[in-house]
Order: sequence, then structure tokens, then C-alpha cells
Amino acid sequence: MSKELSFRVPPVDQASRRKAADRVEQLLMPKRALGTLLELGEKVAGITGYDSMGLARKMVVVMAGDHGVTDEGVSAYPPEVTGQMVRGFAAGMAGINILSRHAGIEVRVVDMGCRADFSDLVAQGKVIDAKVAPGTANMRKGPAMSRAQALDSIERGAAIARGLAGEGVRMLGTGDMGIGNTTPSTAIAIVTTGGSAAELAGRGTGLDDEGRTRKVRVLVDALDRNRPDPSDALDILAKVGGFEIGGIAGLILGAAQSRVPVVIDGVISAAGAMIAWMLVPHVSDYMFAAHRSVEQAQSAMLARMGLRPILDLGMRLGEGTGCALAMPIIEAGAKVIHEMATFAEAGVTGH
Repeated sequence: MSKELSFRVPPVDQASRRKAADRVEQLLMPKRALGTLLELGEKVAGITGYDSMGLARKMVVVMAGDHGVTDEGVSAYPPEVTGQMVRGFAAGMAGINILSRHAGIEVRVVDMGCRADFSDLVAQGKVIDAKVAPGTANMRKGPAMSRAQALDSIERGAAIARGLAGEGVRMLGTGDMGIGNTTPSTAIAIVTTGGSAAELAGRGTGLDDEGRTRKVRVLVDALDRNRPDPSDALDILAKVGGFEIGGIAGLILGAAQSRVPVVIDGVISAAGAMIAWMLVPHVSDYMFAAHRSVEQAQSAMLARMGLRPILDLGMRLGEGTGCALAMPIIEAGAKVIHEMATFAEAGVTGH
């Protein structure tokens, strides 16, 4: 881990994972008949400890921030939509709210770097104020933020995760909101995976062909101007990242520090996960990839981290919606291991 970061991530508990795997071999079913579901449960055991696999309290944390690169026309929506959507989340009106309510998952919204003023929502307890600055600079013209701000965003995200773990949250999901944020996320993917802008740039909020071509050109220009160091996660985040991306990276690291499983969503969450992974490579042992986004950059980053998506539904909404769908599946894997009887417990012979 970078010497600039003040916390460490413990290794997962391999003995607990082996204990779970040993029990799986005795469960009342044909050998490993529930396939990947069992692998998910075994991974949970390694994260939480075998005797602490209960994941009843689950939460998606939606990190929000604005981006100066929206000045370049890289999104189909204007930047003020970020603030409007945050208010929609706080009111329980958005996609993440619906899917989370359906699954019994809480939602927490964090202002990591929005231009809008949410002091009223903060006072009401509906938004957490972790604002680093009111939006990043235009990365096509220079660094998106300072190195100090990059570090600050990570540390703020980690503190939020540790606080939520202290409140009893036992599984976290990463959500995002920020008009234009597929552009910095794709820039991070290009730097960290070696792909090109032409290969990895997607349509984001629904760009047409002309818009996608413009986005590719902006990515090429931004990377050429800033030349982020591919071996330095903080340099990448500072030069072509976003405050909510740093917040997601911190949330992942703080969750891992607290031995809480963390589920990552689409391309923006994958970018945050990539920053966290570069800082602490074994943090991937704490991460679950909720789904495969239609954004090509997300698949490239998941492959680099060795993460396999649980779902593939052609989604590209963000907000943490993939997490809300995948988290109950992960919990089901843990419950099967703990609650299904073994052949011996059921008195079934012939095994």
C-alpha cells in the first residue's frame, strides 16, 4: 500500500474458508450441485470468519460527484442532473431505491464532490457530506484534482465504510452518481489495462455515434496531456479520476479493513475498485463483482483484477443497481453453507 495511506487491510481468513469448503463437501446434495453459489458462500466465510457469516444488514452506498470534463460534451445529459438525481435518491424515487427496497437493502447517499448544495438533505440525515470540492477540473485541460484531494477522497470513503461497519452493516455495495463519470472511469481503465480509447469507450448515458467519437477524442487528449503513471494509483486518480471514484476506492478499502464483504457495480465502481486494488492487491479477496456492464471498460478492469461477474443482464444504469440484485445471491450462498443439513445431520446414508 502507498505510504501516504494510514490504514492496512488484513488478509482474509483462509482457515474459515477451508472450514466452509469442508462443510460444502458434506451438504445434503450431489457434490457441489449449487455451483458458483457455494463459491460465493466460501468467499464470504473467508472475509467474515466462519462463525460470522450473517449478512442480514446490507447497504448500497451511492457516491456522488461532478466532473469538469462534462464541458467537452461527453454525456447525453447536462451536469446539473447530478444534483437532481441525488435529490431523487434522497426521496426514494430512483432505480436503486426501487431495487433496494425490493431486496430489503438500505441506501445511503454521499456527496463526495457535487456542485449542488445539499445542506438541507444533510441536516435531514438523507445525505452524508464528504465533499472534497464542488466538482473536479476538466481533465482534458489538466489534472482532474490534486494528489492531496485524491488521497482525501479515498480516506473519506474508507472512514464511511468503517463507520457503517461499526453501525452493524455486514455487506456493502458501491453505487455512483455523476454526469460524465464514464469518461474518467474509462480513462482509468485505459491506463490500468492497456486498452485503447477506441476499444474501451462506451456510450455512457446513451451517446450517439458522433458523441462517442467525441468522447474517444477527449479521452485521447486527456491522457496525452496528463500522462498518468500506470504504476501509481494516486497519480491516476488525481489526473483523470473523480471524487466519487476515490470515495468508492476508499469504501472498498475500509470495508475490507472491517472484514465486510463489498459488492461492486458497473464501470464507475470498477474504476474505484481498480484504484483500491492497485493500492492493496489482496483487497480483491473482499470484492464481489455484481454484474457485467455493457460498458467495455468494466469488463477489462474486472478481468485485470480477476473478478467474475455474478449477473449479466445488459445493464448500464449504475447507482449500485447491480449490487441490489447480486447481494441477495451472495447472502444465499452463505446461508446454504450454514443452514443446509449435512448427510450425517439429516441421517441420510449412502454418502
